[in-house]
Amino acid sequence: MSDVKPDDTRKRPPRAAYALPTLFTAGNIFLGYLSIVRSIAAVTAYPSNQALAAQNFEVAAKTIGLAVVLDGLDGRIARMTNTTSDFGRELDSLADVISFGIAPAILAYTWGVQFVTGSFGPATLDQLQRAGTLIAFLFLACGAARLARFNVQKNPQPRNPGRPDRKYFVGLAIPAAAGLPAAIVYAMEGYPLTGFVPAVLWLGLLSLLSFLMVSTWRYSSFKELNLLRPRSPIMLVAMCAVIYAIWNWSQTVLLVVAGIYVASGIATRLGGLARRYFRHTPRPDPEAQVG
Repeated sequence: MSDVKPDDTRKRPPRAAYALPTLFTAGNIFLGYLSIVRSIAAVTAYPSNQALAAQNFEVAAKTIGLAVVLDGLDGRIARMTNTTSDFGRELDSLADVISFGIAPAILAYTWGVQFVTGSFGPATLDQLQRAGTLIAFLFLACGAARLARFNVQKNPQPRNPGRPDRKYFVGLAIPAAAGLPAAIVYAMEGYPLTGFVPAVLWLGLLSLLSFLMVSTWRYSSFKELNLLRPRSPIMLVAMCAVIYAIWNWSQTVLLVVAGIYVASGIATRLGGLARRYFRHTPRPDPEAQVG
């Protein structure tokens, strides 16, 4: 006599259902690969056709943005269909290394450093390219370390825990870290940086993103949002407004959204430090009244 109950048999999803989130992960890998190919094509085309190079850089940025969307969907679909597995989690992490580690690192270097010119001399430009190579690699290494930490820690806690009914990421998630540089390249219509100062600021941004990924600062994960629950009319109108704004002003809206999310963790951390400082600061004694 079998020990399996009839209810357990009905709740078990069919084997074909496990392929659905895997297909989204495979699409994530393909988009990362396509971004790398387009970045290389842009570098090849830039000396003879700068417009074509900008078009390739823009496509490379768009594919990273689409990979962010697929990365958010595969996990939710796996949870909704009850098809989560160790294989799926490991494959998703490997896909993230390609799409949000290698692809944005190559895009960041080729778009932001490789074509910088100016009157600083070849030695200075050579040092800039060396620094760009190092910082782009650190972005990749910090992203891989962020994924490894996420995989081995069962219940990570941020240094400044928030509300108990909310779920948070410990450190900036690698898709969000890759999304901001991609949004900047897309907002600039793919035309690469050629000035020395903008390139230095670009490398500073990459360094900041690398630090945020391996930090223990708190970022909202939005996992408490359930797409299957009924929504209020106000929420429905807000979602329609966001979709309409992205459709018409995608470059500006995506850049603002990516920037606000990255800045939210910094603001939360600075706010926590400020509250801690003022909480422990002793109040001055009242001044004595004379006369």
